[in-house]
Amino acid sequence: MTNKFILQGLECSNCAAKMERAIKKLDGVTQATVNFLTQKLVIEADENKMSEIIRQAEKTIQSIESQVKLKKA
Repeated sequence: MTNKFILQGLECSNCAAKMERAIKKLDGVTQATVNFLTQKLVIEADENKMSEIIRQAEKTIQSIESQVKLKKA
């Protein structure tokens, strides 16, 4: 299953790379991509774990850049 999100307020390309690396490590994630220029996050993951993955991704994003908001694209 693939979900797409907008990362509102993303201002740091290094932080975007950190987010991508951390989200890729979450249980059930098969692929995660953060595009700094378009401020988009794409997560491919196990459909049964997707809601927990999204919660964990939000926590990860907040810990790296607290002003960034995750919005469904």
